[in-house]
Amino acid sequence: MLTRRKLLQALGLTAAANSLPGLALAGGTSEARLVLVVLRGAVDGLALAAPYGDGNYRNLRGELALQRSDLLKLDGLFGLHPGLPGVHARFRDDEAIVVHAVASPYRERSHFDGQDVLESGGTSVGRLRDGWLNRALAPLSGSSEIAIALAQNTPLVLRGDNSTTSWAPSRLPDADDSTLGRLQRLYAGDEFFATRLSQALRSQDIATGMDSMSGRRGNEAQQFGELMTSAARFLVAPDGPRIAVVELGGWDTHANQGTTNGALANRFAALDRGLDKLRDGLGDAWSDTVVAIVTEFGRTVRVNGTRGTDHGTGTAAVLVGGAVNGGRIISDWPGLGNADLYEARDLRPTTDVRSLFKGLLEQHLGLSAGFIDRTVFPNSAAAPPLEDLVRS
Repeated sequence: MLTRRKLLQALGLTAAANSLPGLALAGGTSEARLVLVVLRGAVDGLALAAPYGDGNYRNLRGELALQRSDLLKLDGLFGLHPGLPGVHARFRDDEAIVVHAVASPYRERSHFDGQDVLESGGTSVGRLRDGWLNRALAPLSGSSEIAIALAQNTPLVLRGDNSTTSWAPSRLPDADDSTLGRLQRLYAGDEFFATRLSQALRSQDIATGMDSMSGRRGNEAQQFGELMTSAARFLVAPDGPRIAVVELGGWDTHANQGTTNGALANRFAALDRGLDKLRDGLGDAWSDTVVAIVTEFGRTVRVNGTRGTDHGTGTAAVLVGGAVNGGRIISDWPGLGNADLYEARDLRPTTDVRSLFKGLLEQHLGLSAGFIDRTVFPNSAAAPPLEDLVRS
């Protein structure tokens, strides 16, 4: 049976279920934009920002140690992976921060459970059923959605009682203008469906710039760049959302991880290109934007038997954007000596990722500290917000 929902999905117009939002951010920061990029699969933070200045780094990393000459130097301790030249340029322009030795409260090594804690904002698996970013929306919006997930399914971080919207490119060929015109005439007398079809077409036009990408094919890395371009179009639309969540998978590098070439280097390059596309698409709005790039946990310090790394604990996160008070590393670096490692195998986390999120919500989106501690991240007193993340 052809239902209304199935028809919308077939047309690649699932964003039509809701109107595009207006925005009423707390504290009058109505131009602030936040993009959360979730890197699924547990990113090797010791490759993202290699601690080349740590005397134990080269010995412990073995064949996966990045050469100092290949790294994009940040300071005397850390260098970015060479696949991230755009992030490095933003760092030099004081528009990027690297937060190292960071983790959620989760201390096991299951992707599913790690992502649950990262996105729910809880202290343990299953403690909270909704997402921390959804809970943060309550004081930010009126009757319209201000947050969008650019994904086939809304991720946990945006699920909850506060209304959000989503968009993803269709996997089916586009309907031509004639077909869409007939559909609009057919449902002209149905207020519910006519309104949502109109909204869907508007969403599709915004996301694709009137040049549909739904018929394109490519790998996930290519699709990520296209999603970031679409995210920018939504975020600059006059009545569009101001918060977006985008995902990029493929970071589970158990085998043949590589250094300057290989699977991980290709993923970093895709991430970097996607961030550049977002920046280009946002234009002047870049100056009001913070992009937070996070993952569920890190990877082992030592190489495994298949020239990769296994599930670990501490990792690195990145903030980038014109609103970021950047050019800095935030890290209480624990060191890589045997006695310094977590459970004798992982980078020991010294910063709670909730501190990063709390700092952004308070400083960038204007939420009150009391609301954040009470509602967004309950039972998080041990994770005070990081300071000075955004420009004053």
